[in-house]
Amino acid sequence: MATWLITGCSTGLGRALAQTVLAHGHNAVVTARNVAAVEDIAAAFPGTALALPLDVTDKDQITAAVDKARARFGGIDVLVNNAGYGYRAAVEEADDADIRQLFDTNVFGAVDMIKAVLPDMRAKRAGSILNISSIGARISPAGSGYYSATKAALEGLSGSLHKELQPLGINVTVIEPGAFRTDFAGRSLTQSTTAIADYAETAGKRRKENDTVHGTQPGDPDKAAAAIIAVVESPKPPALLVLGKDAYGAFTAVADAQRAELDQWRGLSLSTGIDD
Repeated sequence: MATWLITGCSTGLGRALAQTVLAHGHNAVVTARNVAAVEDIAAAFPGTALALPLDVTDKDQITAAVDKARARFGGIDVLVNNAGYGYRAAVEEADDADIRQLFDTNVFGAVDMIKAVLPDMRAKRAGSILNISSIGARISPAGSGYYSATKAALEGLSGSLHKELQPLGINVTVIEPGAFRTDFAGRSLTQSTTAIADYAETAGKRRKENDTVHGTQPGDPDKAAAAIIAVVESPKPPALLVLGKDAYGAFTAVADAQRAELDQWRGLSLSTGIDD
C-alpha cells in the first residue's frame, strides 16, 4: 500500500485518479481548492482517504497538507501534480495578470509541491513524482501559447529533476495526455478578455465561444488513471508517458517534422564551428 497525494481532484483526471487509486487499496490525500468538492471521495473510503483544502499557489496550505498527510499516513510515496487549468489567447492578446496567475498555478505550484515532499522522499531513498503536462507542450497550438509554455516549462524542469533524483531512488515521470472527456475545455478553461480581429482565423478559432471540442474528447479519464497507476507500479517507469491515440499521433507527427527540418538545415547548423 502506497500513499498518494494528488492535487486538483475536484473534477476530471484528478478526480478519476483519486478514485482509482483508492479502489486499488492505496491511501490517498485528495485535495482541491474547495475541499467540499472532494469530501464525497473521502467518505467512500474513510479508512484510506484524507480530503484536504489545497490551493497550490498558497505555500502555507502546501505545508499544512504535507504535514497532515505525514501525520495520518506516515509520509507521501507518490506526488501527482495535477492541479492546473487552461488559458487561451493569442500571445499579443493575453492579460499580464492572467499570465502570471497561470504560471503561478501550472508551474510554480508544482515546484512548491515538489520541494515540500522531497525531503522525506530523499530520506527514504524512494518515491515517485508525476507531473501532468499536455500534448500542448509538444504541438503548441495557435491560441494556447501561454498554456503550452507552462507545460513546456514543467517538462524541462522534470527532465532535470529526473536526472537529479534517479540516483536517489526517486522516479520522475511526465504524463502528457491528449484530449480527455473532462471539464478541462469547459469550466476549467479561461481566456483573455481581449480578442484582436487579426487573429480570428488562428487563435480566435480556439476561443471558448468557437470551440466545439468540449464533451466530444476521445480519451477516457478512468483508463488514463489506470495507466498512471501502472507507471508507478512499473519496475522501470518511463521519464515520459504519452496518453491517448490523438496525443501519440500528434507526438509522432511533430517528431518526424522536427527531424526533417533538422536534416534540411544540417549544413548551416554545422557551419558555425571555429575553423582549426
